[in-house]
Amino acid sequence: MDPISTAFALAQFVPGILKWITGSDQAEQAASTVIDIAKQVTGKDSGQAALSAIQADPAVLLAFRQAVIAAEADLDKAFLADRQDARKRDVQLAQLGRTTKRADLMIVGDVVGMLACLSAMVFVTWLGVTKGGDVNPLIMALNGPLGMLTQQFANGLRDAHQFEFGSSRGSAEKTELLARAPAVK
Repeated sequence: MDPISTAFALAQFVPGILKWITGSDQAEQAASTVIDIAKQVTGKDSGQAALSAIQADPAVLLAFRQAVIAAEADLDKAFLADRQDARKRDVQLAQLGRTTKRADLMIVGDVVGMLACLSAMVFVTWLGVTKGGDVNPLIMALNGPLGMLTQQFANGLRDAHQFEFGSSRGSAEKTELLARAPAVK
């Protein structure tokens, strides 16, 4: 079994592992680290054997969870370093007098998409109110999927704001911590 699949299987016991092995360029490295923790705790030679040992023994499962928690800070550094590099890229582009046109276009696309979906929802609702029973129920049912699509565009805007300004005080603290941390190899 490849490292990512094994790490996904181990995530059933420690769901926090998922954030390190998804959405990051460092996913394979994080998966290998998680597997190494499992092998160290179980004394097994392979990730698959370690997984089997963890599944079979609740005491080993507890030891694995504790070991992952102990290694959480290092895994978070690797995970956050990937995001920090994207922010550094923006700073370097600004220093060179260039803009992030792709990011700007993505935000414009999110705004236009969200407004288009909202407009369509208002129109469909207006049809339902003014036409009454003459409107096909399938047309009125469009509001559900349109609402979900609107939410996806809104999520894109939220993510852009979190990237630009940080998602919370904790994010700012992690960014500061990463700035002082040694480079991840």
